Amino acid sequence: MTEESNVNHPTLNPTGADAGDRGDENPTPDNDKPATQDPSAGYGGGNGNGRHDAVGDAPLSPENAQVIALTRKDFVSDQEVRWCPGCGDYSILAQTQKTMPDFGVPKENIVFVSGIGCSGRLPYYMNTYGFHSIHGRAPTLATGLKAANPELMVWVITGDGDALSIGGNHVLHSMRRNVDIKLVMFNNRIYGLTKGQASPTSELGKKTKSSPAGTVDYPIQPLSIALAAEASFVARSVDTHTEHLQETLNRAGFHKGSAFVEVLQNCNIFNDGAWREFTEREVREDRMLVLEHGKPMIFGAKRDKGIRLRGLHPEVVTIGENGVAEADLLVHDEEAEDPYLAYMLSRMFWPQFPVPVGVFRKINRPTHDQLLVGQIEDAKTRQGEGDLQKLLLSGETWVVEAGTSSGAAR
Repeated sequence: MTEESNVNHPTLNPTGADAGDRGDENPTPDNDKPATQDPSAGYGGGNGNGRHDAVGDAPLSPENAQVIALTRKDFVSDQEVRWCPGCGDYSILAQTQKTMPDFGVPKENIVFVSGIGCSGRLPYYMNTYGFHSIHGRAPTLATGLKAANPELMVWVITGDGDALSIGGNHVLHSMRRNVDIKLVMFNNRIYGLTKGQASPTSELGKKTKSSPAGTVDYPIQPLSIALAAEASFVARSVDTHTEHLQETLNRAGFHKGSAFVEVLQNCNIFNDGAWREFTEREVREDRMLVLEHGKPMIFGAKRDKGIRLRGLHPEVVTIGENGVAEADLLVHDEEAEDPYLAYMLSRMFWPQFPVPVGVFRKINRPTHDQLLVGQIEDAKTRQGEGDLQKLLLSGETWVVEAGTSSGAAR
């Protein structure tokens, strides 16, 4: 793996093993039935099927597009998947491939951009256009792509080190600008590609190759950063919770604006079991809180635990004890314009609280590319189309003539 920018493009007939399923601990059925979305919907405004039988073919009619619709296999590239056996990245790849047909977007209008790290290999395995870029710069490339061609559907694949260390400033600005990208951050609390150093999300005191006595750095809470940067869509899921992950990616994909999705991912080689205390099947109902818009925050295997606000702080309560009723619990509102509730939830973590997963925030506001286009159209209305040659020759210019020591001003 090099630091040079690499580009891949979709092939007409994907081949190779359906490798995305490896490492999927809770496999869901392949999404191989035709997508049910309106084929005219989605990015690019085309027929949405994204498939042509030969180069130069005319787009399919809406009727044929409904029959010849994309499936998960159309998004599987012919590249051998090269992650460590058992890595959580396999599951994230599988759910991404399963979700892509739902958007009704032609493959030639989809781009995956990644930075450096184990997650950076994902664009190779998606049968779409893609960039494997350099340290932390994936959001920058994605911003340029959306500004130059707003019709593209752009995904950014990154990790906790790539996004929150060298790439931190680029993530912040892409989120605050509401660039219409879907940023998926694989969080395994470690630098995996460089063989096990502490990352920005590693726990305080974590002993690694770069911190043998324990790290003295306080960890970053990724969702708190995304909310502070005014991302218009913020969510969290888990690599092994495949149905929830697929639903979360689906919602991020349909969102117009800056989407930040944190996926709690296991690195079974250098940080095995980073999230196991609360993600394992036997304990997750008691230690995780699944957020649902408009519903009270209830969790627990018996659905008898909840989150109540006491002053400015959340607290865990038991429904039916000490007069606590369901009506006393906080109700999730992902559409609240102010991010106060979402920010409070982003600070809740095990073991003090159940770990929230789902959509924390989803608001609508003009996107970066919409505002850019608006400014251009406004300038055209006020000043006309413009003439580049006339602009270059305007103001003070000089003509340099042969045999003279200085130019003559015009």
